[in-house]
Amino acid sequence: MLEQNLIKMYEQSFRNNREMSALTDYFTGETYSYYGLAKEIAKLHIMFDEAGIKPKDKISLVGRNTPRWCIVYLATITYGAVIVPILQDFPPTDIAHIVNHSESRLLFLTDSYWDSLDEDAIPNIEAVMSLTDYHVIFERNGKKLTKCINNMTENYRKRYPHGFTVDNIQYRDVPNDQLILLNYTSGTTGYSKGVMLTVNNLTGNVVFYQSLCDKSGTPYYHKGSRTLAFLPLAHAYGCSVDFLLPMATGGHTTLLGKIPSPKILIEALQVVRPAVVVSVPLILEKVYRKQILPMLDKGPLSIAMKVPLLNTAIYSTIRNKLLDSFGGNLLLFIVGGAPMNQETEAFLRKIHFPLSIGYGMTECGPIISFTPDPAAFKSGSCGKYVKMHLDVKIDSADPQHVPGEILVKGEHVMLGYYKNEKDTKAVLEKDGWLHTGDMGTMDEDGTLYIKGRCKTMILTGTGQNIYPEQIEDRLNNMPLVLESLVLECDGKLYGLVVPDFEQCEKEKIDRAALEGIMKDNLKMLNEQVASYERLVSLTIYPTEFEKTPKRSIKRYLYDVSKLGIN
Repeated sequence: MLEQNLIKMYEQSFRNNREMSALTDYFTGETYSYYGLAKEIAKLHIMFDEAGIKPKDKISLVGRNTPRWCIVYLATITYGAVIVPILQDFPPTDIAHIVNHSESRLLFLTDSYWDSLDEDAIPNIEAVMSLTDYHVIFERNGKKLTKCINNMTENYRKRYPHGFTVDNIQYRDVPNDQLILLNYTSGTTGYSKGVMLTVNNLTGNVVFYQSLCDKSGTPYYHKGSRTLAFLPLAHAYGCSVDFLLPMATGGHTTLLGKIPSPKILIEALQVVRPAVVVSVPLILEKVYRKQILPMLDKGPLSIAMKVPLLNTAIYSTIRNKLLDSFGGNLLLFIVGGAPMNQETEAFLRKIHFPLSIGYGMTECGPIISFTPDPAAFKSGSCGKYVKMHLDVKIDSADPQHVPGEILVKGEHVMLGYYKNEKDTKAVLEKDGWLHTGDMGTMDEDGTLYIKGRCKTMILTGTGQNIYPEQIEDRLNNMPLVLESLVLECDGKLYGLVVPDFEQCEKEKIDRAALEGIMKDNLKMLNEQVASYERLVSLTIYPTEFEKTPKRSIKRYLYDVSKLGIN
């Protein structure tokens, strides 16, 4: 168990940084200082008292990233209750299921979500509050909370007759081993599980991130550091780095609502000018495909690239353009949440872009491995595991060369799945080792390399292990391939490809020509992979694959036998 405690860290941060800006809504400009944040938390605590909320009670939260979303989250955990953040992309039936399964007593949401929810479908919810201004949208029995909110000014004055001061920023003693967060995974297996995370789990993540420094020894996250949050805060990855961490260090987080278009994102980055950007691979891959590749394939740069002595200067030009587009102050670009395309990564490293890739999972809150120094990051890896808080091992006779399942133990590992003993026992051993479900290898220095998911690994009749993700990575680099899936049926491999229809339209490529290009892609792919990894066919799929909110393909929805592929 760690000595530090996240709740006490917030108590100290809100006091020490009271005049600093804490949260800003990018689109409205609404800003809260740390003192203003603490005052809003105090008001919600009054309301929780009136509602009879007790420590360990559950409070659900649904909506886009806004200051009030963050305030509800912080008010809940500093009260000692359990926050249940729900991804806003979940359909109403899933939201209702999570609210019921978590046994939440209160629900905070964006007003529009209430239109799609049925109060009878969430019978345990005592009241529903708006994230617009905290007004009560629905109260099951009486008007107690409605009166409390309407009379908040009077109630606030009664609670703090001499005014709310820094000395009033005091929160419950919430022990490190107490459940504080129920994070329901989006998963790719068809249903969500409630990951039980403790104060200690979240503290471990925040303390690790606080230790990250640039070459000069200056912490990346410090008092006054700027963060642009565009990943969903209801997901462990974005929440831990873009929200929980800055609030503990006196940083300023600007909230972008939800993952924006590339144009809006670039504009926001140039306004905020963060030193660290936290992203998913898709963002960088789009920039590489849409902005960098056209420069290299056509025009003056494509000609200059053929002159060896000019390569270095060109790479420097491209890197500087990228850094400028990301705000001009970038020291570190962190990618996580999904595998990074190898071609994109290789090029970004070639131009010395400050890229580092991490690995984690909700069950670890989420960080497992990360290398903070881009220069020390090993290509194709996902960084070194967090030795200050975790032990990691590979379930393999030769962990450096033969892939095995990645097992994790330590301060970040969850308690288990809420009200789900069966699935908990399946992944969490009695001695604390967590089965990640990911296959990988590990260098002697603790650097991890992910090969694929255990569940997607294909074992051939000759004993060969095939990782579909690695074949898909090659396929996704080929002409006009937007995304792909490699599927197995009766010992044979088949490819499913979503073309870049937008690019096809620009280049006036018709269906017949597109099919010809895909045949060439199939031939080229089969020349690059091992004989046992070759595909029988490549079939064009008409729409993007269905994905989870964190943009993982729902592989279980795609079955060769049902798709009529041959």
